Amino acid sequence: MIWSLVVPLKPLSRAKSRLATGVGGALRAGLALAFAQDTVTAAVRCPAVREVLVVTDDPLARAELSALGARVVADPPGTGLNGALEHGARCAREAGPNTPVAALNADLPALRPTELGRVLSTAARFPRAFLADADGLGTTLLSAAPGRELGAAFGGASRARHLASGAVEILLTGVDSVRRDVDTGEDLRAALALGVGPRTAALASGTLIP
Repeated sequence: MIWSLVVPLKPLSRAKSRLATGVGGALRAGLALAFAQDTVTAAVRCPAVREVLVVTDDPLARAELSALGARVVADPPGTGLNGALEHGARCAREAGPNTPVAALNADLPALRPTELGRVLSTAARFPRAFLADADGLGTTLLSAAPGRELGAAFGGASRARHLASGAVEILLTGVDSVRRDVDTGEDLRAALALGVGPRTAALASGTLIP
């Protein structure tokens, strides 16, 4: 099964507000873009991925992520994160309603194409499935098989909401890079320990790591 991935990204001026405490406000927006660039780069390289579709209104992010091979569509005003994801899923299915779709966080700077492929291979066995984040509270990936609605319920303690919605939790080991989203300075340290992509590595050097 070959997937379309939907990646949502806030305007960089508002992205990753919790990260400012760990790295300082001056680097926050740059790191948010670097996370997205490294995430998209890894996703594009995954053989199980046909298309990476980014939903954002940020002009810099649009240019940078398009250059990496993503298709970028505008974020519908006033719909929030889950509305943006559903919009992205509809756009992904314009060319074929039976396209399998997965929502993927934009803040996975340590993402490995092989690990993403393992998660998507497991997701293909279920009508809807999800992967919890490293903390076990949120969600980093939510999938919908052909003909199924995404049913996105991201934000905060989304693992419980996705379970309650009937999505199957993907319980794989060895896919830490797909679970390791970054919201705080501590999260960034953990991602750096896994090994992040080049753009995150370049910006993060000298910020948190001794």
